[in-house]
Amino acid sequence: MPEKTEKNLAYAFAAESKACARNATFAKKADMEDYQQIARLFRAVSEAESVHARRYLMLMRGKIGSTEENLETAFQNEIKANVEEYPKLIKDAAAEGNKAVLKAFSQARDVESLHADLYKKAINDMVAERETDYHVCQVCGYISEDNAPDKCPICGAVKEKFKQVV
Repeated sequence: MPEKTEKNLAYAFAAESKACARNATFAKKADMEDYQQIARLFRAVSEAESVHARRYLMLMRGKIGSTEENLETAFQNEIKANVEEYPKLIKDAAAEGNKAVLKAFSQARDVESLHADLYKKAINDMVAERETDYHVCQVCGYISEDNAPDKCPICGAVKEKFKQVV
C-alpha cells in the first residue's frame, strides 16, 4: 500500500475513533438533560463512526494480527502508556495545578497497568480455555474480573457504577 494511503488511513482511523468517543459522551450528556431523542441520535452516529474506525483499522497493513499477536500488542501498548505517556501528562497537569485533570490522568495510569495484567492473564486463560466475566467502572475504567466489587479500588465508585461487558 502506498505510504500516503497508509498515513491517510491512520489519520482517518484516529479522527473516527475520536468522533465515536465524542458522540458517545454527547449522548450521555443529552440523557442527563432528558433529551432522549438527541441522545439516541448521538449514540447512532457514535456507532457509525465506530464502524468507520474499525473499517480503516482493518485496511491498515500490519495493525491486526492473530489473537495472540493482538494480545501481545495490547499488552505492550498498555505498558507504554503507563511507563512513557501518562507520567508526562501527570507531570504537566501537576505543574499547571489542574487537580481534576491530574486525578483523571493518575487514575488512568493506574488502570492501564491493570489492563496489562489482564492481557497477560488472558493469554494464559486462552491456553487453558478458561472464561472470565468483566465489569468496567464507568468512572475511571478499572476492570474487575468475575464480579463487580462493592467499591472501585481506583476511584472509589460504588458497585452500581460498573457495567458488565457481554
